[in-house]
Amino acid sequence: MRNQHHAAWLLPTLLALWVHSAWAQTPGINQDKPGGPVTLNFMNADIEAVSRAMGSITGKQVVVDPRVKGTVSLSTDQPVNSATAYNQFLTVLRLQGFAVVESGGLLKVVPEADAKLQTGVVAATAPGTSQILTQVFKLNHENAANLVPVLRPLISPNNTINHNPGNNSLVITDYADNLQRMARIINAMDVANGSDVEIVPLKHAIASDLAVLVTRLLDPATAGAPAPGGADATFKTTVLPEPRANALIIRAANPARVALVKSLIDKLDQPTAGGTASGNINVVYLKNADATKLAATLRGILTGQVSNPGSNPGLSGMQPGALAPINAAAPGSSFNTSTPAAQPGGQVQADPSTNSLIITAPEPQYRQLRAVIDKLDARRAQVFVESLIAEVNSDRAAEIGIQWQGPIGKAGDATVGLLGTNFGTGARNIFNLSQGTTAPAPGLNVGAAQNINGVYVLGFLGRLLEQNGDGNVLSTPNLLTLDNEEAKIVVGQNVPFLTGQYTNANVGGTGAVNPFQTIERKDVGLTLRVKPQVSENGTVKLQIFQEVSSVDPASLASPSGITTNKRSIESNVLVQDGSVVVLGGLLQDQYSGDQSRVPGLADIPIFGNLFKSETRGRKKTNLMVFLRPVVLRDADSLENLSMDRYTQMRGAQQGAQPQPNQIFPINSAPVLPAAEGRAPASASTAPAATNTPAR
Repeated sequence: MRNQHHAAWLLPTLLALWVHSAWAQTPGINQDKPGGPVTLNFMNADIEAVSRAMGSITGKQVVVDPRVKGTVSLSTDQPVNSATAYNQFLTVLRLQGFAVVESGGLLKVVPEADAKLQTGVVAATAPGTSQILTQVFKLNHENAANLVPVLRPLISPNNTINHNPGNNSLVITDYADNLQRMARIINAMDVANGSDVEIVPLKHAIASDLAVLVTRLLDPATAGAPAPGGADATFKTTVLPEPRANALIIRAANPARVALVKSLIDKLDQPTAGGTASGNINVVYLKNADATKLAATLRGILTGQVSNPGSNPGLSGMQPGALAPINAAAPGSSFNTSTPAAQPGGQVQADPSTNSLIITAPEPQYRQLRAVIDKLDARRAQVFVESLIAEVNSDRAAEIGIQWQGPIGKAGDATVGLLGTNFGTGARNIFNLSQGTTAPAPGLNVGAAQNINGVYVLGFLGRLLEQNGDGNVLSTPNLLTLDNEEAKIVVGQNVPFLTGQYTNANVGGTGAVNPFQTIERKDVGLTLRVKPQVSENGTVKLQIFQEVSSVDPASLASPSGITTNKRSIESNVLVQDGSVVVLGGLLQDQYSGDQSRVPGLADIPIFGNLFKSETRGRKKTNLMVFLRPVVLRDADSLENLSMDRYTQMRGAQQGAQPQPNQIFPINSAPVLPAAEGRAPASASTAPAATNTPAR
């Protein structure tokens, strides 16, 4: 053991002396100054010993991690400089899974997996060595996130690549020679992927029509909306119409693509075959507007007359004669603004079956009409109006009273007196109850009866009663309607009201009796009628009519007819999109008191309670009506709102399932099917759902 210990200690020393002697044998090199040519001849030498020898060659301190174990073989046929020797040493370590990192002038030999955490060098450009470094690549054109999956397979598994979205840069930790290769790849890919914007004026075609056609021909997939998570939109060829100049704006990935688009536009921008400037017939298919209403508006513009404002509210501010007609005999002439109706130069006809416009007009005038149509045929916003009617009622009543009756005198007297008190009517009166024809009134009834000639007669009656009635009603009628379109919802009953009747007396029993009644039916329940108008600054103007009516149960047996309770609001308000506004309400606190008493006797302390009866009541009504409009400007918002309400309704149905019972064959209630592949809207987009359904 002792001999083996001495051998292990002598081997690094002999290797170092051999390297030092190699320096001494090289002419022209200072022996005390490292960096001269050396000849390496390490055969199965310990890694720690070789690392210390390399530290002597490079003139730097070397630290070997305790986890670095093993032997290496490193030799050169002829003398090499210190940089070449050090690079060969790094290459040998790399092949065995180790790496050298530099931190503060100190070289550390560590396992390759830990090298990325201990390197302290962040280089602007990587030297051609096998040392692990960190380099930052700033991109000018390409998206850094797009290059991460491309470069990741080209980097060793133990090293890292990350992107910083803030400054669009890549941070890569790897071997220096591989970082040089990464730099060349990144420079080749970080190029401008879009050409400058070019404008192509059109001579014959309409820009809005040609833009759609060219886009579909270039890439059929771009005809619809791009799918979420799809490719980067900067690589697509974009063709946009500019109606005011009747031109197309082009942006493509490269000049070749731009040339392709220009050649396609040049082939399509041709005059109509055999057509003249006058009498051109064009068909315009509308996407959102109503063809009949829009045709009336355009005809009013052509003839200089203002169309019916109710036909298209979006044109109420347009000046008459905005599109002055062109003289049909002079196709190239300018607009005649002096007498716009004298020489009509165009005709507009609607085709309701296809919701399209048939326009007969010269080319310049048709372009102006198309510019107006494109602006008016935009998708109209929709408004979801959520109305909340909250009503809280509290009705309290209390009653206390004492009644008594008794004879004064003896049996057999010629005259017998009666003395007593009686208050109230019907079931509350002692005389009615003593006859046995009326049941006692609700509450506590305390009585005493005396036997008179074998008949028990009620002689004393005390009543105590307290009633409490509370009600809490929440109704949420909801409506979805287009901008500037009125919508109405009615939830209730259609109740008949008697308006007249006739009956023949049939005197003498001769002739036929023909009685008849006239009845008018009215809706009783909840009615909401609203017409919204959306402005561009996010506010919504609402014309509102809301009514809550009910039939009074006490009037059903009345000979004069049915009585209805009615609460209605009719107002115009201005509300911010998504905000809640209070329309109105009723805060009522009503007190009633009724006291019946015997004068004088009722004022006697304590004893006076035998001579009076008192009833008190208090009724509170808190009614408030709130409104919340939400503007839905696109299909996604509408779908999110619908799916949110769909999920809410499905959850209510699932919670209303009957309790399982083996005796009954029916143990389930119908439930809406699950909406597959769709999620409800978030709270920031959709209105807050309520747990109480609309009444």
